Amino acid sequence: MSDTEPHAADRPRAAVRPPRPSSKPNGQWKIDGKAPLNGNEEWKQVDDGLSVRERIENIYSVGGFQSIDPTDLHGRFRVWGLYTQRKPGIDGGRTATLTPEELEDEYFMLRVRIDGGQLTTEQLRVIAGISTEFARGTADITDRQNIQLHWIRVEDVPEIWRRLEAVGLGTTEACGDVPRVILGSPVAGISSEELIDPTPQIEEISRRFIGDPTLSNLPRKFKSAITGHPSQDVVHEINDVAFVALEHPELGIGYDLWVGGGLSTTPRLGERLGAFVRPDQVVDAWHGVAQIFRDYGYRRLRNKARLKFLLAEWGTEKFRQVLQDEYLGYALADGPAAPRPTTPGDHVGVHRQKDGRFYVGVTPIVGRVSGETLTRLAEIAEAHGSNRLRTTPHQKIVVLDVPEEHVDPLIAELDALGLQARPSLLRRGTIACTGIEFCKLAIVETKVNATAAVLDLEERLKGFELPHPISLHVNGCPNSCARIQTADIGLKGQLVTIDDEQVPGYQVHLGGGLASQDRDDPGLGRTVRGLKVAADGIADYVERVVTRFLADRDAAADETFAQWAHRADEEALQ
Repeated sequence: MSDTEPHAADRPRAAVRPPRPSSKPNGQWKIDGKAPLNGNEEWKQVDDGLSVRERIENIYSVGGFQSIDPTDLHGRFRVWGLYTQRKPGIDGGRTATLTPEELEDEYFMLRVRIDGGQLTTEQLRVIAGISTEFARGTADITDRQNIQLHWIRVEDVPEIWRRLEAVGLGTTEACGDVPRVILGSPVAGISSEELIDPTPQIEEISRRFIGDPTLSNLPRKFKSAITGHPSQDVVHEINDVAFVALEHPELGIGYDLWVGGGLSTTPRLGERLGAFVRPDQVVDAWHGVAQIFRDYGYRRLRNKARLKFLLAEWGTEKFRQVLQDEYLGYALADGPAAPRPTTPGDHVGVHRQKDGRFYVGVTPIVGRVSGETLTRLAEIAEAHGSNRLRTTPHQKIVVLDVPEEHVDPLIAELDALGLQARPSLLRRGTIACTGIEFCKLAIVETKVNATAAVLDLEERLKGFELPHPISLHVNGCPNSCARIQTADIGLKGQLVTIDDEQVPGYQVHLGGGLASQDRDDPGLGRTVRGLKVAADGIADYVERVVTRFLADRDAAADETFAQWAHRADEEALQ
């Protein structure tokens, strides 16, 4: 999004337009055939990414980094959750001028896939042990419910897989042009408020289709989300396919089907197909949407290869018709939209479960933890009666099954560990992507800068009372892994000019939201022309704009930051 674009209030909510007619084929398999139209599509057809595991185990882990075939390294490794990380010491100004080979180190980021965010304390201990032994203690909870480790050597990958798979975890299709992790409600099966537990559907999709070679060559990544909770806690609007629970007036409890969401440099909120999906139809519907993407998705240009571009061309009516006629073989019932949530979906704090025990949601700052922290977390949870945890799409952790008498002692011990159940509203609402520390695409540091800003702001704003959490999302590049367009305050990493000097900084997006958030007009954020913030100036800017919001907001109407940001003059947002 450039400085000259109109803000969200002045443009359609769907920022993705259908592609212009072209005399060239788009690489849609069912229309143009399967002949590869670029190098990426060619290597995927030559040898599927799933096949590289055997070479990692038998060749590359023995021969080391220098023995890895370049196509495997920069392509197929991703299917097994492996990306080379950024070489230390390369500043953000060189990100766009160096090749991936010049940017990369001989170490890997490894993404542990956690469908539905569901973990046992035993599994957490294994991840913690891998972090401590093989990853220099690193561990980040992502906003896709995964855990990422860094400094991984290819020599250690087979042993890491052995340990993960021994406790039912893995890295299969954690990255790449495949079905990525399935987001699920972090309180599935235990919340007293949920309409339905989606765990059986998540487990069946994972069991049947993750690692299935018929879906391991998609045009690009394919993101999924399923929730049975009325808080709609899986950011369903920015997934390729999502199922949101509701009660149909005639058919009972089922799901509203959404497709075509995604952010990055061309953001688009997903759309409802107007179809009601019974619980026993969810797996078929998910598979049908995935196959539509495989067969009709654009493959010629990678920047047009997400499902959102196909939906923009087809529209929801045609998409639903193709799904029903070509892939399901039956019509889905019409259905209403799910009601707007009235509670936050991050599950921070103390909540009663349906069995009378409690779950406790805690906030690690920007998702950054460590192997040592995760080990202690497992120990503390078990000492207070819990052996189950969940990660969330908001970089949080939820400890389940806590007896009432253990709630306060658990909170005290976790707070001492830096995992707060009663955080400030700014700490609660802040997330950050990996940033320049490890990511080859990044231009700016994120987690360190965001953490410093949160700690500073907690001191600066002590005398102020925020009426709602204010979300601050910090991203190291334009690709929006931290969902900057959907935040109250979204910071997009780039080089900025401050006092005639080019320095690392951020472009500011304000007032972003989702349909599941308590807003009258969800949109993708407002870009204020010329507004840039230096990397070390986050706290200064947030203090300035938040205090102005508190002074100007319509308290009688309980106006949110996002609502105010869309009506405020640009002068108030500087």
